[in-house]
Amino acid sequence: MRILTLIPGGISDQILFFPTLKTLKEEYPEAIIDVIVEPRSKNTYRVCKSVNEVLMFDFQDNNGLADYLNLLGIIRDREYELVITGEKNWIVSFLLWLDGIPTRIGYKTKNSWFLSNVVEQKTEQYTVSMYHDLLKALNIHSSAPELSINVPKEDIDWAESEQKRLNIKNTGYILIHGGASPLTASQGIYKIYPVPQWQRIIEDIQKKQPNLPVVLLCGPDDLKWTTDVLNLCPTVKVVSPPDIGKLAGIIAGANLMLCTDSAPMQLAVAVGTYTIALFGPTRAKKLLPPNSDRYIGIQSLSDQIADIPTDKILEQIWKNN
Repeated sequence: MRILTLIPGGISDQILFFPTLKTLKEEYPEAIIDVIVEPRSKNTYRVCKSVNEVLMFDFQDNNGLADYLNLLGIIRDREYELVITGEKNWIVSFLLWLDGIPTRIGYKTKNSWFLSNVVEQKTEQYTVSMYHDLLKALNIHSSAPELSINVPKEDIDWAESEQKRLNIKNTGYILIHGGASPLTASQGIYKIYPVPQWQRIIEDIQKKQPNLPVVLLCGPDDLKWTTDVLNLCPTVKVVSPPDIGKLAGIIAGANLMLCTDSAPMQLAVAVGTYTIALFGPTRAKKLLPPNSDRYIGIQSLSDQIADIPTDKILEQIWKNN
Protein backbone atom coordinates (compact mmCIF):
# COMPACT_ATOMS: atom_id res chain seq x y z
CA MET A 1 0.00 0.00 0.00
CA ARG A 2 1.30 3.46 -0.88
CA ILE A 3 0.07 6.48 1.09
CA LEU A 4 0.53 10.18 0.33
CA THR A 5 0.14 13.11 2.72
CA LEU A 6 0.08 16.77 1.71
CA ILE A 7 0.91 19.17 4.53
CA PRO A 8 1.43 22.83 3.61
CA GLY A 9 3.22 25.20 5.97
CA GLY A 10 6.59 25.57 7.61
CA ILE A 11 8.78 23.36 9.77
CA SER A 12 6.53 23.71 12.83
CA ASP A 13 3.52 22.48 10.84
CA GLN A 14 5.43 19.40 9.74
CA ILE A 15 6.64 18.55 13.25
CA LEU A 16 3.11 18.90 14.60
CA PHE A 17 2.00 16.38 11.95
CA PHE A 18 4.58 13.78 13.00
CA PRO A 19 2.26 12.05 15.55
CA THR A 20 -0.31 11.52 12.78
CA LEU A 21 2.36 9.95 10.58
CA LYS A 22 3.48 7.75 13.48
CA THR A 23 -0.05 6.43 14.06
CA LEU A 24 -0.50 5.90 10.32
CA LYS A 25 2.69 3.84 10.18
CA GLU A 26 1.65 1.80 13.21
CA GLU A 27 -1.75 1.07 11.69
CA TYR A 28 -0.29 0.22 8.28
CA PRO A 29 3.23 -1.07 9.06
CA GLU A 30 3.85 -2.38 5.53
CA ALA A 31 2.74 0.84 3.85
CA ILE A 32 5.06 3.21 2.03
CA ILE A 33 4.31 6.77 3.18
CA ASP A 34 5.37 9.78 1.12
CA VAL A 35 4.82 13.47 1.86
CA ILE A 36 4.46 16.56 -0.29
CA VAL A 37 5.64 19.73 1.45
CA GLU A 38 6.75 23.24 0.61
CA PRO A 39 10.47 23.54 -0.28
CA ARG A 40 11.22 25.40 2.98
CA SER A 41 10.03 22.38 4.96
CA LYS A 42 11.78 19.52 3.17
CA ASN A 43 14.65 19.14 5.65
CA THR A 44 12.19 18.64 8.53
CA TYR A 45 11.95 14.97 7.60
CA ARG A 46 15.57 14.36 8.53
CA VAL A 47 14.21 13.61 12.01
CA CYS A 48 11.15 11.56 11.00
CA LYS A 49 11.49 7.84 10.32
CA SER A 50 7.85 7.28 9.31
CA VAL A 51 8.30 8.73 5.81
CA ASN A 52 9.80 7.11 2.73
CA GLU A 53 10.08 9.98 0.23
CA VAL A 54 9.75 13.76 0.54
CA LEU A 55 8.34 15.53 -2.52
CA MET A 56 8.03 19.28 -2.94
CA PHE A 57 5.34 21.68 -4.12
CA ASP A 58 5.13 25.36 -3.22
CA PHE A 59 1.53 25.69 -2.02
CA GLN A 60 2.10 29.38 -1.23
CA ASP A 61 3.32 30.32 -4.71
CA ASN A 62 1.17 31.86 -7.43
CA ASN A 63 0.90 28.50 -9.20
CA GLY A 64 -0.23 28.27 -12.81
CA LEU A 65 -1.64 25.44 -14.88
CA ALA A 66 1.81 24.05 -15.69
CA ASP A 67 2.68 23.82 -11.97
CA TYR A 68 -0.49 21.90 -11.17
CA LEU A 69 -0.03 19.59 -14.16
CA ASN A 70 3.48 18.83 -12.94
CA LEU A 71 2.10 17.97 -9.50
CA LEU A 72 -0.53 15.79 -11.18
CA GLY A 73 2.20 13.85 -12.97
CA ILE A 74 4.32 13.39 -9.84
CA ILE A 75 1.37 11.94 -7.95
CA ARG A 76 0.14 9.75 -10.82
CA ASP A 77 3.53 8.11 -11.35
CA ARG A 78 3.50 6.66 -7.84
CA GLU A 79 -0.01 5.13 -7.92
CA TYR A 80 -1.16 6.02 -4.41
CA GLU A 81 -4.11 4.19 -2.84
CA LEU A 82 -4.72 6.69 -0.03
CA VAL A 83 -4.06 10.40 0.37
CA ILE A 84 -4.47 12.60 3.44
CA THR A 85 -4.36 16.31 2.79
CA GLY A 86 -4.27 19.35 5.05
CA GLU A 87 -4.40 21.61 1.99
CA LYS A 88 -7.90 23.08 1.59
CA ASN A 89 -7.45 24.49 -1.91
CA TRP A 90 -10.12 22.79 -4.04
CA ILE A 91 -7.74 22.68 -7.02
CA VAL A 92 -5.44 20.32 -5.11
CA SER A 93 -8.39 18.10 -4.17
CA PHE A 94 -9.46 18.13 -7.80
CA LEU A 95 -6.01 16.94 -8.88
CA LEU A 96 -6.13 14.11 -6.34
CA TRP A 97 -9.49 13.09 -7.80
CA LEU A 98 -8.13 13.28 -11.36
CA ASP A 99 -5.26 11.03 -10.33
CA GLY A 100 -7.77 8.37 -9.37
CA ILE A 101 -6.62 7.89 -5.78
CA PRO A 102 -9.46 5.81 -4.30
CA THR A 103 -9.41 7.22 -0.74
CA ARG A 104 -8.98 10.99 -0.43
CA ILE A 105 -9.18 12.38 3.11
CA GLY A 106 -9.23 16.02 4.18
CA TYR A 107 -11.04 18.67 6.16
CA LYS A 108 -14.63 19.50 5.40
CA THR A 109 -15.07 22.84 3.61
CA LYS A 110 -17.64 24.35 1.30
CA ASN A 111 -15.42 23.25 -1.60
CA SER A 112 -14.45 19.72 -0.50
CA TRP A 113 -16.47 18.00 -3.23
CA PHE A 114 -13.52 16.03 -4.61
CA LEU A 115 -12.62 14.35 -1.31
CA SER A 116 -14.05 10.91 -0.61
CA ASN A 117 -13.88 11.26 3.20
CA VAL A 118 -14.06 14.51 5.13
CA VAL A 119 -13.47 15.39 8.79
CA GLU A 120 -14.58 18.44 10.75
CA GLN A 121 -11.61 20.69 11.47
CA LYS A 122 -11.54 21.67 15.16
CA THR A 123 -9.08 24.54 15.10
CA GLU A 124 -9.33 25.56 18.77
CA GLN A 125 -7.58 22.45 20.08
CA TYR A 126 -3.90 21.49 20.20
CA THR A 127 -2.73 21.34 16.58
CA VAL A 128 -1.32 17.82 16.99
CA SER A 129 -4.83 16.63 17.89
CA MET A 130 -6.38 18.65 15.05
CA TYR A 131 -4.17 16.87 12.52
CA HIS A 132 -4.70 13.49 14.17
CA ASP A 133 -8.47 13.92 13.75
CA LEU A 134 -7.97 13.28 10.02
CA LEU A 135 -7.40 9.61 10.86
CA LYS A 136 -10.99 9.33 12.10
CA ALA A 137 -11.90 8.98 8.43
CA LEU A 138 -10.00 5.66 8.55
CA ASN A 139 -11.89 4.61 11.68
CA ILE A 140 -8.83 5.33 13.83
CA HIS A 141 -10.09 6.98 17.00
CA SER A 142 -7.07 6.70 19.30
CA SER A 143 -5.58 9.80 20.89
CA ALA A 144 -2.56 11.35 19.23
CA PRO A 145 0.78 10.06 20.58
CA GLU A 146 3.19 12.51 22.16
CA LEU A 147 5.34 14.57 19.88
CA SER A 148 8.68 12.85 19.24
CA ILE A 149 11.47 12.79 16.68
CA ASN A 150 14.38 10.57 15.70
CA VAL A 151 17.71 12.41 15.80
CA PRO A 152 20.43 10.74 13.67
CA LYS A 153 23.51 9.61 15.61
CA GLU A 154 25.79 11.85 13.56
CA ASP A 155 23.72 14.85 14.66
CA ILE A 156 23.92 13.85 18.31
CA ASP A 157 27.70 13.49 17.91
CA TRP A 158 27.88 16.97 16.34
CA ALA A 159 25.90 18.46 19.23
CA GLU A 160 28.22 16.85 21.77
CA SER A 161 31.29 18.20 19.96
CA GLU A 162 29.76 21.69 20.00
CA GLN A 163 29.09 21.40 23.72
CA LYS A 164 32.75 20.55 24.24
CA ARG A 165 33.87 23.43 22.00
CA LEU A 166 31.74 25.89 23.98
CA ASN A 167 32.81 24.31 27.29
CA ILE A 168 29.20 23.68 28.33
CA LYS A 169 29.02 19.87 28.27
CA ASN A 170 29.63 19.40 31.99
CA THR A 171 27.90 22.55 33.25
CA GLY A 172 24.62 22.34 31.39
CA TYR A 173 23.25 25.46 29.72
CA ILE A 174 20.22 27.65 29.09
CA LEU A 175 19.41 27.98 25.41
CA ILE A 176 17.69 31.12 24.07
CA HIS A 177 16.07 31.46 20.66
CA GLY A 178 14.52 34.86 20.03
CA GLY A 179 14.19 34.89 16.26
CA ALA A 180 11.35 34.43 13.82
CA SER A 181 11.28 33.70 10.12
CA PRO A 182 10.97 36.53 7.56
CA LEU A 183 7.84 34.82 6.22
CA THR A 184 5.88 35.37 9.43
CA ALA A 185 7.02 39.00 9.50
CA SER A 186 5.94 39.46 5.88
CA GLN A 187 2.51 38.16 6.88
CA GLY A 188 2.29 40.75 9.65
CA ILE A 189 3.01 38.21 12.41
CA TYR A 190 5.78 39.55 14.65
CA LYS A 191 7.18 37.04 17.11
CA ILE A 192 10.49 38.64 18.13
CA TYR A 193 10.84 39.66 21.76
CA PRO A 194 12.78 42.97 22.09
CA VAL A 195 16.52 42.69 22.64
CA PRO A 196 16.67 45.06 25.69
CA GLN A 197 14.16 42.83 27.44
CA TRP A 198 16.25 39.76 26.63
CA GLN A 199 19.22 41.65 28.10
CA ARG A 200 17.47 42.00 31.43
CA ILE A 201 16.56 38.31 31.47
CA ILE A 202 20.11 37.22 30.59
CA GLU A 203 21.68 39.48 33.21
CA ASP A 204 19.31 38.15 35.86
CA ILE A 205 20.21 34.56 34.95
CA GLN A 206 23.93 35.34 35.04
CA LYS A 207 23.60 37.03 38.42
CA LYS A 208 21.66 34.19 40.05
CA GLN A 209 23.31 31.29 38.21
CA PRO A 210 26.81 32.52 37.28
CA ASN A 211 28.06 29.01 36.53
CA LEU A 212 25.23 28.14 34.15
CA PRO A 213 26.14 29.35 30.63
CA VAL A 214 23.61 31.15 28.45
CA VAL A 215 23.76 30.09 24.79
CA LEU A 216 22.10 31.88 21.88
CA LEU A 217 20.64 29.72 19.14
CA CYS A 218 21.47 31.43 15.84
CA GLY A 219 19.92 30.35 12.56
CA PRO A 220 20.26 32.03 9.14
CA ASP A 221 17.40 34.44 9.94
CA ASP A 222 18.69 35.30 13.42
CA LEU A 223 21.97 37.05 12.62
CA LYS A 224 20.84 40.59 13.40
CA TRP A 225 19.07 39.52 16.60
CA THR A 226 22.14 37.58 17.72
CA THR A 227 24.48 40.48 16.99
CA ASP A 228 22.25 42.89 18.89
CA VAL A 229 22.13 40.61 21.94
CA LEU A 230 25.91 40.08 21.86
CA ASN A 231 26.47 43.83 21.82
CA LEU A 232 24.59 44.10 25.12
CA CYS A 233 25.59 40.74 26.64
CA PRO A 234 29.07 39.93 25.31
CA THR A 235 29.67 36.95 27.61
CA VAL A 236 26.92 34.76 26.18
CA LYS A 237 27.88 31.92 23.85
CA VAL A 238 26.50 31.24 20.35
CA VAL A 239 25.75 28.02 18.49
CA SER A 240 24.63 27.73 14.85
CA PRO A 241 23.40 24.24 13.90
CA PRO A 242 23.49 23.71 10.11
CA ASP A 243 20.41 21.48 9.90
CA ILE A 244 17.36 20.41 11.87
CA GLY A 245 18.92 17.21 13.26
CA LYS A 246 21.87 19.05 14.77
CA LEU A 247 19.53 21.76 16.01
CA ALA A 248 17.49 19.09 17.81
CA GLY A 249 20.68 17.63 19.29
CA ILE A 250 21.71 20.98 20.78
CA ILE A 251 18.22 21.59 22.15
CA ALA A 252 18.09 18.12 23.71
CA GLY A 253 21.19 18.88 25.79
CA ALA A 254 19.86 22.12 27.29
CA ASN A 255 18.62 22.46 30.87
CA LEU A 256 16.07 25.03 29.73
CA MET A 257 14.86 26.42 26.42
CA LEU A 258 13.69 30.05 26.38
CA CYS A 259 12.11 30.98 23.08
CA THR A 260 9.32 32.55 21.12
CA ASP A 261 6.78 30.47 19.19
CA SER A 262 8.97 28.86 16.54
CA ALA A 263 10.22 25.61 15.00
CA PRO A 264 12.95 25.27 17.70
CA MET A 265 10.14 25.42 20.28
CA GLN A 266 8.46 22.41 18.67
CA LEU A 267 11.79 20.57 18.59
CA ALA A 268 12.23 21.30 22.30
CA VAL A 269 8.86 19.68 22.98
CA ALA A 270 9.76 16.72 20.78
CA VAL A 271 13.04 16.03 22.63
CA GLY A 272 11.58 16.70 26.08
CA THR A 273 13.56 19.80 27.05
CA TYR A 274 11.95 22.00 29.71
CA THR A 275 10.63 24.97 27.73
CA ILE A 276 9.31 28.45 28.44
CA ALA A 277 7.87 29.98 25.28
CA LEU A 278 6.52 33.46 24.57
CA PHE A 279 3.36 34.01 22.55
CA GLY A 280 1.90 37.17 21.05
CA PRO A 281 -0.21 36.83 17.89
CA THR A 282 -0.32 33.03 18.11
CA ARG A 283 -1.93 30.94 20.85
CA ALA A 284 -0.08 28.72 23.30
CA LYS A 285 -3.04 26.38 23.78
CA LYS A 286 -2.90 25.42 20.10
CA LEU A 287 0.87 24.98 19.89
CA LEU A 288 1.97 23.43 23.19
CA PRO A 289 0.81 20.13 24.74
CA PRO A 290 -2.15 20.68 27.08
CA ASN A 291 -1.94 20.04 30.82
CA SER A 292 1.84 19.93 30.89
CA ASP A 293 4.09 21.54 33.49
CA ARG A 294 7.16 20.92 31.32
CA TYR A 295 6.22 23.20 28.41
CA ILE A 296 5.10 26.60 29.63
CA GLY A 297 3.48 29.15 27.34
CA ILE A 298 3.44 32.78 28.45
CA GLN A 299 0.70 34.54 26.52
CA SER A 300 0.73 38.28 25.91
CA LEU A 301 -2.44 40.03 27.05
CA SER A 302 -2.34 41.79 23.70
CA ASP A 303 -1.30 40.44 20.31
CA GLN A 304 2.11 42.04 20.81
CA ILE A 305 4.79 39.72 22.17
CA ALA A 306 6.75 42.78 23.35
CA ASP A 307 4.00 43.46 25.89
CA ILE A 308 4.97 40.42 27.99
CA PRO A 309 6.65 41.80 31.16
CA THR A 310 10.14 40.50 31.80
CA ASP A 311 9.16 40.01 35.45
CA LYS A 312 6.60 37.44 34.36
CA ILE A 313 9.24 35.51 32.42
CA LEU A 314 11.76 35.66 35.26
CA GLU A 315 9.14 34.52 37.73
CA GLN A 316 8.54 31.43 35.62
CA ILE A 317 12.27 30.76 35.22
CA TRP A 318 12.91 30.79 38.96
CA LYS A 319 9.62 29.19 39.96
CA ASN A 320 11.18 25.79 40.56
CA ASN A 321 14.66 26.99 41.50
